[in-house]
Amino acid sequence: VQLQASGGGLVQAGGSLRLSCVASGRASSRLVMSWFRQAPGNEREFVAAITWSGGMPYYGDSVKGRFTISRDNAENTVYLQMNSLKPEDTAVYYCAADPRLPTMAAKYYTYWGQGTLVTVSS
Repeated sequence: VQLQASGGGLVQAGGSLRLSCVASGRASSRLVMSWFRQAPGNEREFVAAITWSGGMPYYGDSVKGRFTISRDNAENTVYLQMNSLKPEDTAVYYCAADPRLPTMAAKYYTYWGQGTLVTVSS
């Protein structure tokens, strides 16, 4: 499975961005899809996850109420809508996928995209 993330960029605080991650390869539509982020000097942080059916999305505490994860299985694409962005949201955002149950632990994810940089200016 290959993952290709896009949509990052520079935005002012309070603004919005939508990230996309396209999955390709065998059984890509049956995967749990997630987003993580990593700021310089920090560990990789869980952002959001969504199951194959699209039900029961999970969010990290720092993004609840501001970010929304969704997926389009027909397009093998997962999205991350980010609203009310803050400077502390600045990071490289990675999409990840795994055929097992959703988890916030990065070490359990098998497939990773290359990352897309989000910069939020104050």
